[in-house]
Amino acid sequence: MNAFQFIFQYIKRHKVQYTLGIITLFVVDFANIFIPKLTGVITDGLTAHSLDWSGVKLNLFYLFLLGLLLAVGRFFWRYFLFGASRSIEKELRNDMFSHLEKMDVEYYNEHKTGDLMTRFTSDLNAIRMAIGPAVICVFDASVMTLMVIFQMMYYVSVKLTLIAVIPMLFILFGEIYYGKIIRPRFTARQEAVSDLTDYVQESFSGIRVIKAFVREKAQRYHFLKENENTMEKNLSIAKIQSIVIPLLDVIIGLSSLLTLIYGGYLALVGDITLGRFVAFNQYINMLVWPMLACGDSVNMFSQGAASIRRIQEIFKEQPAIADTDKTKDVDDIRGEIDFHHLTFIHRGHSEPTLNDITLHVPAGTTLAIIGRTGNGKSTLVNLLLHLYNTKPGMLFIDGKDINTIPLKTLRENIGYVPQDNFLFSDTLKSNIAFGAENEDMEAIQSATRAACIHENIVQFPDGYETIVGERGVTLSGGQKQRSSIARALMKNAPILILDDALSAVDTDTEEHILTNLKKNREGKTTILIAHRISTIQNADIIMVLEDGTAAEIGNHDSLMAKHGIYYDMFEKQQLEAIHGEAGKALIRQDHPAAKTGKEDA
Repeated sequence: MNAFQFIFQYIKRHKVQYTLGIITLFVVDFANIFIPKLTGVITDGLTAHSLDWSGVKLNLFYLFLLGLLLAVGRFFWRYFLFGASRSIEKELRNDMFSHLEKMDVEYYNEHKTGDLMTRFTSDLNAIRMAIGPAVICVFDASVMTLMVIFQMMYYVSVKLTLIAVIPMLFILFGEIYYGKIIRPRFTARQEAVSDLTDYVQESFSGIRVIKAFVREKAQRYHFLKENENTMEKNLSIAKIQSIVIPLLDVIIGLSSLLTLIYGGYLALVGDITLGRFVAFNQYINMLVWPMLACGDSVNMFSQGAASIRRIQEIFKEQPAIADTDKTKDVDDIRGEIDFHHLTFIHRGHSEPTLNDITLHVPAGTTLAIIGRTGNGKSTLVNLLLHLYNTKPGMLFIDGKDINTIPLKTLRENIGYVPQDNFLFSDTLKSNIAFGAENEDMEAIQSATRAACIHENIVQFPDGYETIVGERGVTLSGGQKQRSSIARALMKNAPILILDDALSAVDTDTEEHILTNLKKNREGKTTILIAHRISTIQNADIIMVLEDGTAAEIGNHDSLMAKHGIYYDMFEKQQLEAIHGEAGKALIRQDHPAAKTGKEDA
């Protein structure tokens, strides 16, 4: 599908608006060509004394009616054509957002946020200009020009009209060539804007890291380079326009000069009347706008075509994860999970992240996954959420291959607390109720109490109506984690996944949360990913991942009895805890507050 076919499918939805707009525009242009003729009639009548005052008043009344018609008509063609282009812009933006929501996480790993944002703003604006104002420019540059030329030939002089039209041929061929050379420059400009937007977005998101590492100067330098690149791409367009637009003015001026000289001569020798000469000059002035509109339309169409191709690139990408004809409706999910020789390789990797994992997790079981960083723990739960595709026969939920379960059904039945604890820039109440059907305060408070965050929230000046800021920036790490846990608990799903969700809370709070989870999650499947053994030691099943394989599986006692990886991790963490407590004791002994039995807050 080429750029025209792509955008035409949207234009067809608004064909009535476009049709009414074009008809109204035609009426306005048609009425417009009679104004010079009436002016010429009045001039000739006054010059030849053949028009009395009542005749002048009648013609002035006709001019007033034409002016009124033009005013009303111009309102309506703007309403229809600009309204249609705005509606298409809105529909395109909605369709893009819906399409991007369907894309898998790998797509967002490979595409920058700033580039996508530019397509939602700058590119859509360029498309709107191409299907709105550019349509008007093309109509005036063609239909109005033909009507004016015909009226000039019919009412004034064929020879004079031909002389006036000759420079327009140069404009026509020049604009065609101009369109060819300007289009790739517009594409390069949009890509430069995308890069700049992405750099700014990333810099502001990472401002704390920039300040912590004192990298402001380096960031400014890189920004200057990106900004300079954007300026150069814009200047490459401006240089062409700085040649074309003045040249267009010269050709229009030359046309006016030729007609003024030759038309004046014809008026002096009596070939045309003075009134017709005045009317002809008005017609020439009426042709100036279509000539300029021709250049504007080339600009807007070139920008629009470049932007349409960039938008098409988004729609051409299809989600790798989607419901298929093998997908079957599921009435209920209990939470039984089976890994059957599960192996997974990330896109672009040669070695598997997970390798030959086999495990049966009965419904209502608490499964703990532990292992060093980079051993595939998060990948495993992402596969459970079907954020990545698995081969058929490797992962089952309630005895059904995960590839046959509808995505909506699967994810509605899984509560998930990710590592990054993402919160939206909204109230705490809305964030916690994000996955629920409504914002029931009783259910929200029950979830926050289970997550040990309720007491913190009520101490905020605005309580549950507190705005947390972008990505939850106004909350501490522990508060964000507990808010995310509360959000997952609100779903009351048969499967709950906590991906290192207790790393930022102290051990006492962790113990309270785990106790609440055991009580609230009775009969439901819970998956805990952690680095601290204290977090997972009471789990029914513990799986130790090592180099992507299930190196050890069992409960705490059986794994300790093996004296393997899990045992070593436990001993190491116990030693670290002992050394940490000893260090704190030494600090307390040396601290002046120890004499009074007090410590610094």
